[in-house]
Amino acid sequence: MSPLQVFKCLSDDTRLKVCLLIREHGELCVCELVEALDEIQPKISRHLANLRSCGLLQDRKSGQWVFYSLHPQIEDWLRETLHQVSEHHVEYIFACSQRLHAMQGRPEREKCC
Repeated sequence: MSPLQVFKCLSDDTRLKVCLLIREHGELCVCELVEALDEIQPKISRHLANLRSCGLLQDRKSGQWVFYSLHPQIEDWLRETLHQVSEHHVEYIFACSQRLHAMQGRPEREKCC
């Protein structure tokens, strides 16, 4: 994916926040993103589909839940860019992170090994 495609995909506030939250937490499901971003589920799902089609996210199904994570094959420069944005602009997703941490009934992740 070209840098132009990446930045076009991340140019939306919701999509950028989704990627930063997922980067911070490893993986999140739609319900967690709805809570964190204080948005309706159809809007979040639409943005997740866009991020998947851009190749930035992957998903995995676990029971009734679908979890989203950064695609393992995204380029190192993009991972580093997301890391730098997270490190230097903590306030950008601070309120989202607070809502996520306060969320009751978050889905459980499968424990590996």
